[in-house]
Amino acid sequence: MKRENMLIWGLVVLFAVMMSVPFLVPHTGFLALFGIVPLLCMERIADLQGRKRIWVYHYSAFVLWNTFTTFWVCNATVGGGLFAIFANSLQMSLVFGLFRLSKKRFSGSLPYIFLMTAWIAWERFYFDAEISWPWLVLGNSFARTTWAIQWYEFTGTLGGSLWIWACNLSIFGLLVSLSDGSLFSWNGKAKSAAAIGLCLLFLAPPAVSFVTERQYRGSMEEGEQLEVLIVQPNIDPYNKFQAMTQAQQNGILLSMAEKSMKGRKNDSTAAPLLLIAPETFTGGVICGEYQRSQTWNGFVNFLKSYPQVSMLFGASTYDYIYTPDAPSYTARKVADGMWVESHNSALMVDGSADTQIFHKSKLVVAVEHTPYPRIFCPIDDMLGGVMGRCVGQDGISLLNIKDGDRLIPLGCAVCYESVYGEYYTGYILEGARAMTIITNDAWWKDTPGYRQHLSYASLRAIETRRAIARCANTGVSAIITPTGEIQQPTPWWEPAVIEGKIPLRDDITFFVSHGDITGRICTFVFLLMLLALAVQSVTKK
Repeated sequence: MKRENMLIWGLVVLFAVMMSVPFLVPHTGFLALFGIVPLLCMERIADLQGRKRIWVYHYSAFVLWNTFTTFWVCNATVGGGLFAIFANSLQMSLVFGLFRLSKKRFSGSLPYIFLMTAWIAWERFYFDAEISWPWLVLGNSFARTTWAIQWYEFTGTLGGSLWIWACNLSIFGLLVSLSDGSLFSWNGKAKSAAAIGLCLLFLAPPAVSFVTERQYRGSMEEGEQLEVLIVQPNIDPYNKFQAMTQAQQNGILLSMAEKSMKGRKNDSTAAPLLLIAPETFTGGVICGEYQRSQTWNGFVNFLKSYPQVSMLFGASTYDYIYTPDAPSYTARKVADGMWVESHNSALMVDGSADTQIFHKSKLVVAVEHTPYPRIFCPIDDMLGGVMGRCVGQDGISLLNIKDGDRLIPLGCAVCYESVYGEYYTGYILEGARAMTIITNDAWWKDTPGYRQHLSYASLRAIETRRAIARCANTGVSAIITPTGEIQQPTPWWEPAVIEGKIPLRDDITFFVSHGDITGRICTFVFLLMLLALAVQSVTKK
């Protein structure tokens, strides 16, 4: 029994390790193509042994996987990190619970088809859920193996999840056939067909990717380009205001930028340039009353000497609302008849003082916003207001750079928004010709978190075929090409400046125009099978 227990727990650990490595080590995405096999083998062995409470093994496997890959969240918030690990693992286990229920009613391969579609349906649901943490979507495994997934421009990330499940289930099916001897009863044609099918399953997607990437590489430097200047000021957010004033921080940022802009001073004939600063660089900005902000005034005055330069920066912004009663569940009372709603915003300004603003919509649960505010905001008030109350804007809007009489539309994803593939396509549907990402990954310190976050931007570039200028407070800042290649990456936790150009594109990918078809189809199949499962359960009672 001891040996059997060691085998079961060994497979649990093996699954967690194999599925974690692609998120931690570059160019190891292919491990995910057979990383789920140990979990499937564990489940089958435990069943054959007649073990009870198999969910304990499933849950343990998912807890280990989540811990190995996302432990770094605890650096920012221990409670939030633990909740993310255990709650995410619980949801994964519930999917496997449905799978085990399906095995009682379905036979053959149907339970495994049910498992695959249920998992992908859950991933799709998770992107839109009020409490959302889709960091470990299976398709994200290839974020650091981008040469193999250029076809994400057709399927999005969930296409990668489908590929991973299909490969794992095929290998598992082959192992089961070997173990029960059924494989040896196949005739030569069946074996040949199975071998060819398995090879195509593993090799066809990378082959398509290779061809697709070559097509784009030839055209990336053609056409219009936008000059960008990305400034990484490297200010520790944990000691932001203890170490220096906001005026001093502004001075650091502008002096770094000025060194790379000397030839542009008072030059109205220069090509447009976008100067980018990171997320939440400044605070205390009142929406619509920007002149009251020291930072805004300083930036506008600086840009008056650079007529062809627009500046994008992150800010904590506020709306003050004057009314006797609370205007919303998210509003906080600051005085009698005075309430405030907060935002995590991106602002764009130029020397004419023209100001554009976008409020981050995909907010980090608990840290930035309170989920289900009608229920949890009153509870949070009783606890002293420990959760964030940021309010995002409805829908996506673009930021425009002036180039004479015309405007260049750009999208700006603020931090966490770059994790949401289908949401991100909204910027391109609105007309964005290139993308920016502003973020502050310093909260996680020197852990895999900031590297994972950077790599997910490559997925968004491939899905939309839009270049990205990424500015991070402490790193890693970079330019990301439409094929997901990370160029000019800055060092971690060092001041740095990137000078470069990004292509302006107008083409629309299949994924952008049609959305997440893979997720919708899998959800439809899952719901049909769930209905069939429910009918069978009722009729057989």
